[in-house]
Amino acid sequence: MVNANGTTGINFILLGLFNHTQIHLFLFAMVLVIFITSLMGNALMIILIHVHPQLHMPMYFLLSQLSFMDMMLVSTILPKMAANYLMDTRSISPTGCGVQIFLLLTLGGSECFLLTAMSYDCYVAICHPLRYPILMSRKLCLLTTSGSWLLGGIDGLMQAGATLSFPYCHSQEINQFFCEAPSLVHLACAHTTIFEFFMYVCCILMLLIPLSLILASYSLILAAVLCMRSAGAGKKAFKTCSSHLAVVGLFYGTIMFIYMRPKSNGSEDHDKVVSVFYTIFTPVLNPLIYSVRNKEVKGALRRWLEKHFM
Repeated sequence: MVNANGTTGINFILLGLFNHTQIHLFLFAMVLVIFITSLMGNALMIILIHVHPQLHMPMYFLLSQLSFMDMMLVSTILPKMAANYLMDTRSISPTGCGVQIFLLLTLGGSECFLLTAMSYDCYVAICHPLRYPILMSRKLCLLTTSGSWLLGGIDGLMQAGATLSFPYCHSQEINQFFCEAPSLVHLACAHTTIFEFFMYVCCILMLLIPLSLILASYSLILAAVLCMRSAGAGKKAFKTCSSHLAVVGLFYGTIMFIYMRPKSNGSEDHDKVVSVFYTIFTPVLNPLIYSVRNKEVKGALRRWLEKHFM
């Protein structure tokens, strides 16, 4: 971070999500429970996919990557938030802030592209089941996953570097419980019009284009489901896709609200509430929606529990 007088090293102040009232203490405890549940659920998903050969398929490999991204996402934000709350401190160094911005944008961007790959996998599995081994080969799976991480990392590096290059000559107070680019842009005492335009371009590339591809995939799936002669197969496919779309809607909707809305609009307190959904709730919902309702994953979980605990 660079101040207007050219000095560096002054910490930012995170105003946080909770105060020390009884109701907020209860909410903080609930967030910790969600954090632990998210870590355990996603870690268990990765273990199951790794140890059970019947889950060594492209769709489950993509799911394991999603679980790993969600574990990193909550681990990037919640431990610092919890430490600040318990120790009654609110400061975060410019380096720590930059690392949070980089990881958040990297993981968020990577997840956008990964969700696109997962929707394509679902489309191939339902609409072209006989060609699935060819259209979703292991090589393609690895390429799409690597590309997701690479594009997310490039976006995170560029935006984190640009955000911290601005001078901050007024308040260093960030009305959030973690560092994110839009919140810091509010504090900059320089013209940020070009950077905001750059952020919109990144959002189009990282959000709108993948979302359009996801909606196209599920539209084709819906059309195929409506043409299915088997009512049971169609109902199963529609149930699976509707669950996936719920996660996609929650994730994309909240991120687009934060990153694509003009900075002069809306309340920062509302931004904090919206941020909770994609940083805290979505990571714990993903293993539930994508896997607990999956017959193969439930079978693998049952066998794993019987082997280790019965």
